[in-house]
Amino acid sequence: MALVNEHYLKLSNNYLFADIAKKVNAFKVSHPKTRVISLGIGDVTQPLCPAVIDAMHKAVDEMASKASFRGYGPERGYDFLREAIIKNDFAPRGIHLDPSEVFVNDGAKSDTGNISDIVRWDNSVGMTDPIYPVYIDSNVMWGRAGILENGKWSAINYMPCTEANNFVPEIPDHRVDVVYLCYPNNPTGTTLTKDQLRKWVNYALKNDTLLLYDAAYEAYITEDDVPHSIYEIKGARKCAIEFHSYSKTAGFTGVRCGYTIIPKDVTAATLQGERVELNHIWDRRQSTKFNGTSYISQRAAEAIYTPEGKAQVRETIDYYMGNAKIMREGLEALGFKVYGGVNAPYLWVKTPNGEESWKFFEQMLYGAAVVCTPGVGFGPSGEGYFRLTAFGDRNDIKEAIQRIKDWMQSK
Repeated sequence: MALVNEHYLKLSNNYLFADIAKKVNAFKVSHPKTRVISLGIGDVTQPLCPAVIDAMHKAVDEMASKASFRGYGPERGYDFLREAIIKNDFAPRGIHLDPSEVFVNDGAKSDTGNISDIVRWDNSVGMTDPIYPVYIDSNVMWGRAGILENGKWSAINYMPCTEANNFVPEIPDHRVDVVYLCYPNNPTGTTLTKDQLRKWVNYALKNDTLLLYDAAYEAYITEDDVPHSIYEIKGARKCAIEFHSYSKTAGFTGVRCGYTIIPKDVTAATLQGERVELNHIWDRRQSTKFNGTSYISQRAAEAIYTPEGKAQVRETIDYYMGNAKIMREGLEALGFKVYGGVNAPYLWVKTPNGEESWKFFEQMLYGAAVVCTPGVGFGPSGEGYFRLTAFGDRNDIKEAIQRIKDWMQSK
C-alpha cells in the first residue's frame, strides 16, 4: 500500500489565511449588512500599470500569430527578462551577476517553499520569529522541524524579534546550517542596516551557513542605510541565495512572476566533503519540476523596467506607502504602539493591554468590521501583536482607521 508523508500530518489543518477567511465568513453570515474592510491579507488592490498592460497585450498578440508564437520557454526564464533584472536591479548597486545566476519563477512563495528540496533533510534550520509561515511549513513537510511543542517546533532554531531587541535577531552562538532572513520583514515591516546584515554574512562565512534571503519588499525601502540586496555586502555571493517578487512591487499577485538569484559561488557539501554548486542543483531541480513562467508574464515583468514602467510602478508603491503613513499616524494617535510602515507596506502593532492576538482579531472584527492578521500566526514571538497591510484602497484605509477610532472610543 502507499504510505503517506506523515510530516504533512504535523501541519495545522489550515494555512493561517484560510483560518482568517473562515472566521471572516462566519462574521459575514451573522452580519450580512455590514461591509467588512480587510487590512489582513497582503493582496494588492491597485490595477496593473499601463506599461505592463501594453506589454501583455502585445505578448498575447504574438501568441496569436504562427510566426511569433511561443511554446515551452526556458526553465530559467527568457534572456530578455534576466538581462533586464541584472541591468536594473543589481548593476546600479555595484552588484555583478551573470544571467545564468538568475532564475525567473512564478512568484517568491514557490521558490522560498521549494528551495529546501536541494539541501539534506537533516540540516539544522534557523528562523527569525515571527516570520512568513511558508518557511516553517515547507521545512515541516521535509521533516526538519521536529514536533510542535507549546507553539514551537522542537528542531527549529528560533531567533526572536521583539520590542525588547528592537526587532533585530540575535546571531546564534552555535553553527546553524540554513538560516532564513526576510528584509524588509514580513510581518513586522522592520529592516536591518548594512552593518547589521554584514554581521550575518560574516557569521555565515565563518560557520559555512547557507543564508536564504527574501527581499520581496525591497522596492519599498526609503532609508539610505537599508540594503536592497544581500549582495551589497562583501562575501554574500559565497553564502546567500536571494528571492525577489513582482507581486507587491508591480501588483503581480494574479500575474505570477518573480525571480531567485543563486550565485555560482554558493556551494553545499556532500557527506564525503565534496563541494557542489547549488546553482547547478537548482537548475536541475527546476528542469524536472518546473516548466517555466509564462511568456506573457515575463514580457509584463520586463515592461516595469522601461522608463514609463519604472515611473508608474513607483507611483503605485508611493500610493501604498501613503496608505501606510495614514494608518501609522492614525493608530499612534489612538495610543497604539506601531512598528514598520516606513520601509515596508506592513504595520506591526502591539495589542492593547496585552490582549492575545486571536482574541484582539475577533474583537476588532466584531467591533469595527476591520480584519487584521493575528501576530501569533507568524510564530510564538508574534503573540500580543497584529499585522496590518497598506495594500488597500485609500478610501477604505481612511474608513478603517475611523472605524477603529469609533470602536476604541466606545469601549
